Amino acid sequence: MTVTAYGEKAQDAVDAAEAEIERLDTLLSTGNADSEIVKLNEQKSATLSEDGGYLVKRALELNKETDAFDIAIYPVMEAWGFPTQNFRVPSADELAGLLEHVDASKISYDKDTRKISFEDDQMKIDLGGIAKGYTSSRIMEIFKENGIESGLVNLGGNVQALGTKTDGSNWRVAVQSPDDTEDYLGVLSIQDKAVITSGGYERYFEDEDTGIRYHHIIDPKTGYSANNGLISVSIISEDGTLADGLSTSLFVMGTEKAIAYCEAHCEEDGFDVIMETEDGEIYITDD
Repeated sequence: MTVTAYGEKAQDAVDAAEAEIERLDTLLSTGNADSEIVKLNEQKSATLSEDGGYLVKRALELNKETDAFDIAIYPVMEAWGFPTQNFRVPSADELAGLLEHVDASKISYDKDTRKISFEDDQMKIDLGGIAKGYTSSRIMEIFKENGIESGLVNLGGNVQALGTKTDGSNWRVAVQSPDDTEDYLGVLSIQDKAVITSGGYERYFEDEDTGIRYHHIIDPKTGYSANNGLISVSIISEDGTLADGLSTSLFVMGTEKAIAYCEAHCEEDGFDVIMETEDGEIYITDD
C-alpha cells in the first residue's frame, strides 16, 4: 500500500490512514481469526460494527442490482484455495454442492440494528470484493479531517485521489494492461475519484495437469472463474465502495450485460467504465 498526503498535518494524516487500514483489515478479514466476519461465519449470526454493517448493506444492494455480486461466495473460494493459496481444482459435483449455499438473498440483515443472520447454516461470507474500495474512501475522510486537500492512496492497484496535485494539476493514474504487467491500457486524469480495476490477471493459478489458468473472480452462478468475455474492468467514481463492488460485478456479468448495465446506470449512479474484452476491444463510457 502507498499513502501520500500533502499539507501541514500530512504525517498525522498518513499515520492515521495506516492505522485505519490495519483496523479495518483486523475487523473484516477472513484471514484473521478474531475478525467479526470470521466469528459471524462460525456463529451464523451477529451484531455488526458500523463498518461491517455498512459494507453488508452495500453488498446486498449490489447483489440485487447486478445479480452478479454475492458475498456468500466464500465456501467456493475456499474450495479453490484462494484464501490460503493452497490451490486445487474442485470437482463439478463438489462445486454444485457448495453453490447450493451461495445465495445472498438468504442473508437476513437489519440496517437499523446491524443484526445479521444466515438462513443457511452452511453459509459463509467474504467482504473482500468491496472492502478495499471502502477502505480507500475512509482514508479520504481521514485526510479531510486532518485538513489535507491533496492526497493519494494506492491499495494494491486500487487508487483513490483527494483533490489535485499540489501544483493544481490532476492526478494521473495508469490502468494496467491485462496482457503485460509492464504496460498499460491508458492514463486517466482524475481528481476526487477512485479508479478500481478487476481482472483475472491479479490472482490466479495454473493447473499442473491441464495448464488451464483459474483466477480468483468466481462467477456465483457456475462456481468457476468468470469467463464471460471480459479480461479487465475499471470503474471511476467518487465512491470507492461502489467502484470496488461494480468492477467485480461487471467482470462477472460479461461484455453484453456489463455494457447494458452501464448504459442504464452510469449517469444516475455517477461512475464511468473502461472495459477490455478478450478480443482486444475496449469499451469506454462517454465521459
